[in-house]
Amino acid sequence: MQVLENYVGGHWMAGEGKETTLLNSIHGNPVAYSRAGGVDFNAILDYGRKTGGPVLRKMTFPARGRMLKELALYLFDRKDKYYPISFQTGATKADSWVDIEGGIGNLFANASLRRNFPDLPYHVDGDAIKISKTGNFIGHHIMVPKQGIAIHINAFNFPIWGMLEKIAVNLLAGVPALVKPATISSYVTEAIFRDIIASGILPEGSVQLLVGSAHGILDHVQSQDVVTFTGSASTGQMLKGHPRIISEAVPFNLEADSLNCSVLGEDAKPGTPEFDLFIKEVRKEMTLKCGQRCTGIRRAIVPAHLLEDVQLALSKALSQTTIGDPQVEGVRMGALAGKSQVEEVRGQIEKLLKETSMVYGDMNKVDLVGADADKGAFLSPMLLVNEKPLSSTLVHEVEAFGPVCTLMPYNNLDEAIEISKMGKGSLCSSIVTFDNEIAKDFVVNAASHHGRILVLNRECAKENTGHGSPLPMLTHGGPGRAGGGEEMGGMRGVMHYLQRCAIQGTATTLTEITSTYQYGGDYKDPGVHVFRKYFEELNVGETVITHKRTITEADIVQFANVSWDHFYAHTDITSLEGTTFTERVAHGYFVLSMAAGLFVDPGKGPVLLNYGVEECRFTKPVYAGMTLGVRLSVKEKLPVDPKEDDTILKGIVKFLVDVYDEIGETVAIATILTMVEKKEKIGK
Repeated sequence: MQVLENYVGGHWMAGEGKETTLLNSIHGNPVAYSRAGGVDFNAILDYGRKTGGPVLRKMTFPARGRMLKELALYLFDRKDKYYPISFQTGATKADSWVDIEGGIGNLFANASLRRNFPDLPYHVDGDAIKISKTGNFIGHHIMVPKQGIAIHINAFNFPIWGMLEKIAVNLLAGVPALVKPATISSYVTEAIFRDIIASGILPEGSVQLLVGSAHGILDHVQSQDVVTFTGSASTGQMLKGHPRIISEAVPFNLEADSLNCSVLGEDAKPGTPEFDLFIKEVRKEMTLKCGQRCTGIRRAIVPAHLLEDVQLALSKALSQTTIGDPQVEGVRMGALAGKSQVEEVRGQIEKLLKETSMVYGDMNKVDLVGADADKGAFLSPMLLVNEKPLSSTLVHEVEAFGPVCTLMPYNNLDEAIEISKMGKGSLCSSIVTFDNEIAKDFVVNAASHHGRILVLNRECAKENTGHGSPLPMLTHGGPGRAGGGEEMGGMRGVMHYLQRCAIQGTATTLTEITSTYQYGGDYKDPGVHVFRKYFEELNVGETVITHKRTITEADIVQFANVSWDHFYAHTDITSLEGTTFTERVAHGYFVLSMAAGLFVDPGKGPVLLNYGVEECRFTKPVYAGMTLGVRLSVKEKLPVDPKEDDTILKGIVKFLVDVYDEIGETVAIATILTMVEKKEKIGK
């Protein structure tokens, strides 16, 4: 029998002391043993901080992102070996797909975020802030990796996804992690973690695994650490209140199970696509992962006059769900994680039955295929009804973390919104309606109490990701009972592991610190035109100051004819009375085009193409007779990953285009994006 091992301090080791037997949720057979003690928490955390942290912090965001992509590809090639292990937790093929391939997909998604960060080990956040009158003294913000370790205390329901979605974010930020999976399903986490270590892709010390008890680990956290917890609200609140968490002001991201809800719009009557979508979605959320999802629908809020229709349709749908061994053809719902979970869910249902009635299912009976109810951790899907949700409390406070949902009626949308908020904060909610006014009213008035809202209708039915599916690019978390934290959310998720610091100084100094040219900073002499330089040869701040050109009325008229832009201010001087213009004004896009004519070096060189303009502003009217010049500065350099069919290596260079008039005032400013060839050649 396998004894699970911790990966700490750079090597695998089994725990010591008390042994816990982990069981197959389907057949009740022993799967592995876990031992609780024999580890030094302080040494483990310190190893991550001192060994993994410094290496990760030296890497740039693009380098960390490429590391995540390489790991994702490595694990994806081995994904099939994890399914048989996952089946032992009671998960079906569909459940396991979410956990395994959804988790690996999260690595891919977060790896792609590297393009949103600078080619630096730290992030430059937002825009510079002018502090002094001349603009020479400015303020900015940078975000640097915290110099601690991320401690992830994960739930049992997604032993792979729960780990990968968290470490993807902290690794991209440049922070090491210690992963503590829930013991009951830790054998799944350990299996994929062994491949993560065997790959050799991650720097030593960047990830560690603790499969045994973590009781007491929070006694050793420090102010630069970050703790995340996914699980029950009560446990999360207890951990968040740990004296060490409070005294060290350790960031604590809590994602707690919540009483999520789905609302059926008043327009979604039987026979409409929306009614069918609602039934399908509630059934899916009740049966997927046997209802063991922190985002599952616990409260189904429906129009009062449709309560019976929904009850009948949903009961019929649930009766068609085949339950049993996930490896048997046709089985659509497996088992809970263990017998202890079955008893816990039954206990919560007993509480709910004090103010609800059961209209489908049986706590003590379930028909199975290929399995024995006495040996496995099975439960029937159970549908409850509470006819007075506005005057009830238990249905808004008690969560049965299994295949359980309570129907509750509403008389108008205001009531539906109020009922949705009585859960005191959830990770997600949804509304199924084809009426956009209903959708808008619900979202605007309910959003304060929900971390995410899905608006589902016939037009997005085929492409929607589902009520209970958090996405790496969107925030995952929720207010109140849901914990008040946020996981993932694209760049937002990464920033949980970065420390924002305000910096002040001259524009020249902050240019050097941020590696981004700050307006007003000193210009560097490039020696030759910047368009004659390869990507590696360009330096931020190098500036070409062009010759000048005087604008004529003919220029303005001709541009109007070429562009077909005959806006009155450019063409009809008799219409200028009462406007901000005193005479015929040049088109802003003519000014930008003229600027390109001044700054472009026409000969063939390393600049391959110009493919975009950002942050374009026309700050002062340009009239005939004004003389304009351009300052073209290297603003920022960004790497580009080569593709298989590339014949040359290249990077992205952002140039600041500053167009100024004869008295030195800026009339237009923009950032252009160019693709520039590298001196390094393919295969060299």
